[in-house]
Amino acid sequence: MKLVRYGAPGAEKAGLIDAQGVLRDLSGHLADVTGAVLGDVALAQLRALDVTALPVVEGEVRLGPCVAGIGKFMCIGLNYSDHAAETGAAIPEHPILFMKATSAVIGPNDDVVLPRGSTHADWEVELGVVIGTAAKYVSEAEALNHVAGYCVVNDVSERHFQTRLSGQWTKGKSCDTFGPIGPWLVTRDEVPDPQNLAMRLDVNGQRMQTGNTATMIFTVAQIISHLSQLMTLHPGDVISTGTPPGVGMGMKPPVYLKPGDVMELSIEGLGTQRQRVRADD
Repeated sequence: MKLVRYGAPGAEKAGLIDAQGVLRDLSGHLADVTGAVLGDVALAQLRALDVTALPVVEGEVRLGPCVAGIGKFMCIGLNYSDHAAETGAAIPEHPILFMKATSAVIGPNDDVVLPRGSTHADWEVELGVVIGTAAKYVSEAEALNHVAGYCVVNDVSERHFQTRLSGQWTKGKSCDTFGPIGPWLVTRDEVPDPQNLAMRLDVNGQRMQTGNTATMIFTVAQIISHLSQLMTLHPGDVISTGTPPGVGMGMKPPVYLKPGDVMELSIEGLGTQRQRVRADD
């Protein structure tokens, strides 16, 4: 299934994308797409619905973040061997973890707003993993059983805030609107191998990032297992698993986002995002 949330910010309804790519309303069966409905039993009940009987949503609608009520927004840094090479960083021994504020979360096509003083805003297409059942002390072999589904994440980053304001990366990762998620939550059964997904990101129509999840240093299963040794992963938690090469910081000279720029990014089978960049008031 491809689960979506659509409507005005704060008033989104649950929906799904059918086999013909048509948006259908799920709100008669589901109040919202939250961690509480992402377990295997709840998803099986949704799969049993007659999709053709669900109302078609007509016209142009805004898509919201594909998951509501995110508890933890966890991000893995330097997790692609080719991205680590472009930044000159050593391959980490363990997954590098930082947190992104959930207040950064927006819909996949909402504007990305540069905060006051931003001069080094950057793009990062990433595979997002949404937890469906609680995971604690899980092995790599069982880790993917705790996944509800996958989505596209743009881990927008302000590099000056990230590296020059003292402290950890979270400062440069958590600005308002720096966490577009969606367009869809694609359930685990439709992604048989999360380690073989093509990724790309364009800025103003120019290809910046081209990659594949096959070059991850730590696989999705390894990441989930590792994090579950440190903390319980709860339904609705989101893990953003790192980015391939082609970020603005890695270019010579570096290139950063400015008002008026347009980012378009996609991951194979998971849909496309498109954000216009503007300055904060």
